[in-house]
Amino acid sequence: MVSPLVVAVDGSPSSLEAVDWAADAAARHGVPLRVVHGVVQANRPEPREDEALPFAPSRTREEAVEEGDEVVGAATERVRRRAPGVEVTGEVLPGEAVTALLGESAGAFALVLGHRGRGALTGLLLGSVGLEVAGRAECPVVIIRGEKPNIAGEFGRVVLGVRETDDAPAAAEFAFREAEARNCELHAVHAWHLQSGQDEAMKDGIPCGPMMFAAEEHLEETLKGPAARHPGVKVISQEAYCGSARDGLLRAAASADLLVVGSRRLQRAFGLQLGPVSHGALHHAACPVVIVPQPS
Repeated sequence: MVSPLVVAVDGSPSSLEAVDWAADAAARHGVPLRVVHGVVQANRPEPREDEALPFAPSRTREEAVEEGDEVVGAATERVRRRAPGVEVTGEVLPGEAVTALLGESAGAFALVLGHRGRGALTGLLLGSVGLEVAGRAECPVVIIRGEKPNIAGEFGRVVLGVRETDDAPAAAEFAFREAEARNCELHAVHAWHLQSGQDEAMKDGIPCGPMMFAAEEHLEETLKGPAARHPGVKVISQEAYCGSARDGLLRAAASADLLVVGSRRLQRAFGLQLGPVSHGALHHAACPVVIVPQPS
């Protein structure tokens, strides 16, 4: 059975943008698309205005189900018009948003969510539902955010962030698969840091000693396996540098269609489960961001 791509929708412009992106992705990868909308419980408090909720606010259950059916019906028709060859189904789900979406993530190809802020804070706010799902989902989570040319895929480039402490194989595999499906360039970015007391040869202010060579070798090794499995990716560029991983990824994302980062979940009972690089990308990247869970 082919795993479906799942997209959450609430009828807002942000979620409809996610539906369009998901329809195109399902067509590229030849997977079915599942559109979901949730009905929260009647006593659930109203969401904050800055929350990117793919689920309806509190009403009577009957009203919420009726509205949910309309939202899902409109979204599935939108998919059929945009991508006639995609098998699409829809469902109104009961229960709390995060729990329902985490359930959908089990066995999904990926989970797609919209991003939305308010007024001058658009680039700074990501709803608590999206953050928690990105931090706990079992499948890759795609947050559709950024500028219209990036979302529309006009740059022909997928950016992969490669971690310093591990080779993030799941993220690299996802990035190569996406670049192959899009027939576009893959650009891998790897940041490293000088530790206290370490020396590194410099040329014109740029490190060029053993640490830099080790970083470049690490990057090459990370890309070697997925490159062999995805020969359709014809153009592969790579960048290893000494500096901030967050800043380097955001810089690369400015001219990318997709930013892919791996994330080892932080073992916290409460609070954010994502590290600072993933968190920064979700809030500030100029293109859609994929958070790929890494095996613990």
